[in-house]
Amino acid sequence: MDFKHPPEDQDIIDMVRDFCLKEVQPIAAQLDEEERFPAESIKKLGEMGIMGLTFPEKYGGSGVSYVTYIATVAEIARHCASTSITVSAHSSLCCGPIYYYGTEEQRERYLVPLVKGEKLGAFGFTEPSAGTDGANQKSRAEDKGDHWLINGSKIFITNAGYADTFVITAVTDKEKGHRGLSMFVFDKDTPGFSLGAKEKKMGIRASSTCELLFEDMIVPKENLLGELNRGYYQALSTFDSGRIGIGAQALGIAESAIEECTKYVMQRVQFGQPIGHFQNTQFQLADMTTRVEAARLLICRAAQARQDKEPFSHLAAQAKLFASETATDVTRRCLQLVGGYGYMREYPFERFMRDAKITEIYEGTSEVQRMVIANYMGLNK
Repeated sequence: MDFKHPPEDQDIIDMVRDFCLKEVQPIAAQLDEEERFPAESIKKLGEMGIMGLTFPEKYGGSGVSYVTYIATVAEIARHCASTSITVSAHSSLCCGPIYYYGTEEQRERYLVPLVKGEKLGAFGFTEPSAGTDGANQKSRAEDKGDHWLINGSKIFITNAGYADTFVITAVTDKEKGHRGLSMFVFDKDTPGFSLGAKEKKMGIRASSTCELLFEDMIVPKENLLGELNRGYYQALSTFDSGRIGIGAQALGIAESAIEECTKYVMQRVQFGQPIGHFQNTQFQLADMTTRVEAARLLICRAAQARQDKEPFSHLAAQAKLFASETATDVTRRCLQLVGGYGYMREYPFERFMRDAKITEIYEGTSEVQRMVIANYMGLNK
């Protein structure tokens, strides 16, 4: 496996790094403190072509490799986790299913403005009674002949407050259980659709997370996305790709924590020398950076498999599991090394720690990832 990006792809990653250093990192702490969505940064990333990197040029994308896209997600996460998940959820969870399951008309209408960065996308799957148990969804889509009538709600939806286009799942055949879910795409001005509560979160506080409400929402028949009653499987496939992005987000957070911690321990003097000279500090950072590099390899392996159209569900699960648990461990240990100052909001360590935790939860908890891996191993046969 070649771990070097082609020059043209490396140029994209470098461009994103330069942009983040100049415009994303300097305001990351302020956005977190104010719980303010990074609207201006997202707009500029769209103008740079970052909101649709992997999609074909005919739809407004750049057609770059999935490996390069994942590298950009990790790079953005090094500077602001909230901005990173905004890009990842838009690209993987909203643009992805429209491209892979949509008709040509749906792609032209919905995908093109999303890929060009003119609009922002969101994906609605989770409900109050259906998190990991996705088959227990209550949102219902009734066939009314010339349209679908959808009632229900979704919670914890990333990008919801600023999204223009939504992809959701709803029950179309209650008797079939998870085999009776279907997927739909619609605009925010669809009759009967509204936003519910804005969530106040522990971490990624600049990311917009809201409830979606459907009250006799009228959706045209042609807005069914993919095959009828195949929404559950389409969602699982979508999550497989999204999990690699979450792994990349976790990687970026962990990298930034180690970088900032290393700077701190070489400046902080105790007992007559920088605490970075103490063997315990060195061993801790050595362990952390080794785990981060191992996470990077798992993420690259999963991204390459997806790019090569090989089976990658288990690889995505491994990458997300290991990278997310690495991020929570690394950020905790970095804060411990920094000590009391790490607990203060003047420094970024407490934010890193708060941001890292969600990577173990959304797009499938660590427990779900272990289930996926165990199934791949044949342990449930």
